[in-house]
Amino acid sequence: MQASTPLVTQDQPLSAEPLEGSCYHCGEPCQNTEIFLEEKEFCCEGCKMVYEILHEHDLCRYYQIDDNAGISLKGRRLEHYAYLDDPEVREKLLQYTDGEQSQVRFYLPQIHCASCIWLLENLYRLNEGVSRSEVNFTRKEVRISYLESQTSLRKVVELLSSIGYAPAINLGDVEKPKEKAVSKRLYFQLGVAGFAFGNIMLLSFPEYLGLKGEEDQFFQRLFGYANIVLAIPVLFFSGWDYIRSAALSLRHGHFNMDVPISLGILALFGRSVVDILMSGGAGFMDSLAGLVFFLLIGKWFQQKTFYHLAFDRDYRSYFPIAALVRDGHEERSVPVQKLEPGQTIIVRNGELIPADGLLLKGAARIDYSFVTGEAEPLAKQVGEKLFAGGRQMGERIELTLTKKVSQSYLTQLWNDAAFHKDGDFAAKRLADRVGRYFTFVILLISAVTLAYWIPRDGSIAFNAFTAVLIVACPCAVALAIPFTFGNSIRILAHNRFFLKNVFVLEALRSVQAIVFDKTGTLTGIQQAGIKYQGEPLSSQDRKAVQSLVRQSAHPASRQIDHWLGDTGEPSDVTDFEEITGKGVRGLVLGKRLKVGSGSFVQAPVSQGEGVFVEIDGKLLGRFETGNQYRNGLWEVMRDLKSKFQLYLLSGDNDRERERLEALFDDTKVLHFNQSPADKLNFVKELQAKGLKVCMIGDGLNDAGALRQSDVGIVLTENTNNFTPASDAILHAGQFDRLPDLLDFSRKNINLVYGAYGFAVVYNIIGLSFAVQGALSPVVAAILMPASSISMVFFGVLSSNWLAGRLNLRRWNDKNHPIV
Repeated sequence: MQASTPLVTQDQPLSAEPLEGSCYHCGEPCQNTEIFLEEKEFCCEGCKMVYEILHEHDLCRYYQIDDNAGISLKGRRLEHYAYLDDPEVREKLLQYTDGEQSQVRFYLPQIHCASCIWLLENLYRLNEGVSRSEVNFTRKEVRISYLESQTSLRKVVELLSSIGYAPAINLGDVEKPKEKAVSKRLYFQLGVAGFAFGNIMLLSFPEYLGLKGEEDQFFQRLFGYANIVLAIPVLFFSGWDYIRSAALSLRHGHFNMDVPISLGILALFGRSVVDILMSGGAGFMDSLAGLVFFLLIGKWFQQKTFYHLAFDRDYRSYFPIAALVRDGHEERSVPVQKLEPGQTIIVRNGELIPADGLLLKGAARIDYSFVTGEAEPLAKQVGEKLFAGGRQMGERIELTLTKKVSQSYLTQLWNDAAFHKDGDFAAKRLADRVGRYFTFVILLISAVTLAYWIPRDGSIAFNAFTAVLIVACPCAVALAIPFTFGNSIRILAHNRFFLKNVFVLEALRSVQAIVFDKTGTLTGIQQAGIKYQGEPLSSQDRKAVQSLVRQSAHPASRQIDHWLGDTGEPSDVTDFEEITGKGVRGLVLGKRLKVGSGSFVQAPVSQGEGVFVEIDGKLLGRFETGNQYRNGLWEVMRDLKSKFQLYLLSGDNDRERERLEALFDDTKVLHFNQSPADKLNFVKELQAKGLKVCMIGDGLNDAGALRQSDVGIVLTENTNNFTPASDAILHAGQFDRLPDLLDFSRKNINLVYGAYGFAVVYNIIGLSFAVQGALSPVVAAILMPASSISMVFFGVLSSNWLAGRLNLRRWNDKNHPIV
C-alpha cells in the first residue's frame, strides 16, 4: 500500500539555521546545556535523539517546512507502553484488524504545523511495518495502518513517543480527551499583562494629568524605571508568542500575521526605553501593556467563540443513515446514532457495518476497502469480530454490537483522501492569495506612514506606525469560509441534508446538469404499490421468496418483502448472489430460487414486465411493482428545470416513458435499461461536454456515477445505503425541499464574498484613521480581534438569515427527528 504523499517536494528551498543559542530541533533556548551534534545545539538529550532518528532516515526536511517544527522534550519522562501488548487493551484501541493488517487512530495534542503533518505521514520511513499514516490536522489525530508481521501496536506508539508525539491514550472511552476552550498558559499571560497594564497606568497617572515640575523629576524617573521593569514580563512572557512566531517566520523567509504585530510591540518598547532612559520622558509603556493585554483578550475571546461554535462536533451528530435492528421476531429501522452495544442488527448485501460487532448468523464476506483500501472481500465465521466501515457482499447477516457507533469515524471514512474530488474552489483560492500578500502590503503602508510623520512629529510617527501594524488584520478573510460554510452545513444537517465537507457547497454552485436515478430516487419505497400475477404461491414458497429477497437492500426487494407480510422466522439462505441491476438467487429450504428481471430468469417476452419468481427452474409468476412517485415531485422538477439541465437514468424498461416525458419535457433526456457502467459513462459524456454534473441516486446501482460526478447525492429512506463515493446524503422525507436546499447551498458563496467585502471595508476605514495618527495602538489592539469576532458573527447570522428566507430549519427541533 502506498504511503501518503509528502507535503513538500525535493526542490523546496532550505530554511535558514536556527537562531543562535536556540535548540536546532524545537527552537527553545538552550540555557548553557552544551549538547551538540554536528555543530548543531540542542536543549536536551531528547531533542538530540529525535534529530538523530530523523537524520538517520533522511527525514531532516521536517525542519524545512514550517517555522516552528520540533517539539521540546525537555523534562519529559520516558513513557512505558508494555500494557499495549495486552489483548484486551488492543481490542479497545484498534479500529480494525484481520490478523495481518491493523488500523488505529490516536489523538496527538502535539500536532501544530505542516512539519508535524509531513513527519507523521512519513512514518513508514521510520518503521517498515507502517503501511500508511494519515493526519487530520484540525482534530489533531493520526490514523495509522500497520502490518502485524513486521511491527506491533506497542512499537508504533513507542515510535511516536520517541519522535515527540506521544499519543494521549484514554482507555476509559478510547476517545479524544475533552479539549479545553482556553489553555492555562493564555490565562497566565493575560494575568501578567493585565497586572502590568493596571500598574503602569497607575504610575503614569501624573503624566495623564500634566503634573510636571522640577521638584518631581526624581519621581518621574523612578516611575519610568518602574514602568520598564513592569513592561519586561509583558514583552518576554505575555507577548513572547507573537515575537517568537514572527522571528521563526522571518527565519524561513516569509511573513506571517505576527510579523507586523511584533514590530509594533518592539517599536513601542524600544521607543519607550529610549525616551525614559535618554530624555527622562514618560514613554509609551502603558500603550505597550494595553496593546498586549487587549490582543490576548481578543485571542481568549476567539478561542472561546471558536470552541462553542465547533461545527465539526455539532453537525456530525445528525448523520442521516439507519440500521435494521432485530428485536425478537420484530425488525425495525433505528438511526445509527441511537444504536447501543448488545443490540442485534441486520446487514444486507451491499450495506455498511455501522459499528464493531460479533457475527451471530450468516456467511459474512466483508469488503473493507473503505477502511484499508483492499477490495478483496474477507470471509468471516460466526463468532468472529466485524469492524465498522466494512460492507457485506452476500447474504444478509446478523451481528451483536460491541461498541457504540462512532459518528466521527464514519465521517472520517467518508472524507478519506481516496474519495476526494478535484475542484477549483474560487473562494479558497482568493483567501490564499489575500493571506499571501496582505502582510507585505501592511508592512509597506506602515513604512510609508513612518517616513511621512517622522520629519513632522516623532510622537505621532511611532503611534501611527504601530497602529497601522496592529489594526489591519487578514484573519477576517481566513475565517469567512470555515464559519459561514460551517454554520451552513449545520443548518443543512438540521434539514436532513448532510454534506461531506464545506467544499461541497462551492461545488454545488457550479453545477449545470442534474442526473436522476429513477427507482428509489424519484419513486418512494413506502408509497409504492405491488401485485402478484401467476401461479399461487404456497406458504412454503412465500416463505422461501421472502427469505431470499430479505438478503437485498434493493427497493424492489423491500417492496416484495413488505407485500408478503409475516411468513414466520426467515429460513436460512445459502449460495446467495445478487447480480447488480438483474436480481437475486440462492438456495432456500432445499429449493433453488431466482427473483429478478425477465432476462435474469430467461422469461419469454410474452410474459410482460416485472420482477419474476423462478423456483427450481420453473417460472411461477411475476410481481408488478407500481411506481409511486415521491410527494412534491412535479413541483420539484418544475423548479429545477428553470435552473439546470435535467436527465434521467433508469435500470428499468421504458414502460413509464410517457409519464416521465411530461415530467422532463423532453424524451431525449430519458434513458432506460441502463446498467451501472452505462450510468457512469453517461456522466463522463456530460463532463466531456464541459458540464458540471450532479448525480442524485440511491447509492445501490449508481455508486460509480456518484463517484464520477462533480457532486454525488445519495437519497436515503430509513436504510443503510451510505457510500463514501457520495458527497452528500439527503433524507427522502426532504425530497420536496430539494430546490430550496440546493438554493441555500449555491447562495452561500455570495455570503463568503460579502464577508470578504466587509473585511476590505473594515481594513480601509481602520487604516485611514491609523495613517493619520488618529488611532492609538491600544484602540487598534481592541479593533483587530474585534474584526475577527465580528466576522464570525457575520458568517453565522448571515447564513441563518438566508436559511430563514428559504424557510429552512435553523436549529434542531426535538419534535422532528433527523432520521
